[in-house]
Amino acid sequence: MIMDTTQNDLTHLFQQLGLGHQPKEIEDFINKNKIKHHVHLADATFWTPAQRNFIKEALNEDAQWSELVDQLDVLLRK
Repeated sequence: MIMDTTQNDLTHLFQQLGLGHQPKEIEDFINKNKIKHHVHLADATFWTPAQRNFIKEALNEDAQWSELVDQLDVLLRK
């Protein structure tokens, strides 16, 4: 059994989503893309279909990314 030792942080989450992952790029993305309280994160209009699927899978399967996806959700609602 091989253990995945990849460090999971917002930088890596943004890489997984195919987004710019430098600190300034992450900050700009969060500042530009806000979600209303009644909109589910995966239903936000700015995701591509692949990004939307990744987010849904991360949350539904309680995958290694789910905690970071939750963190991103909070940041996009501030």
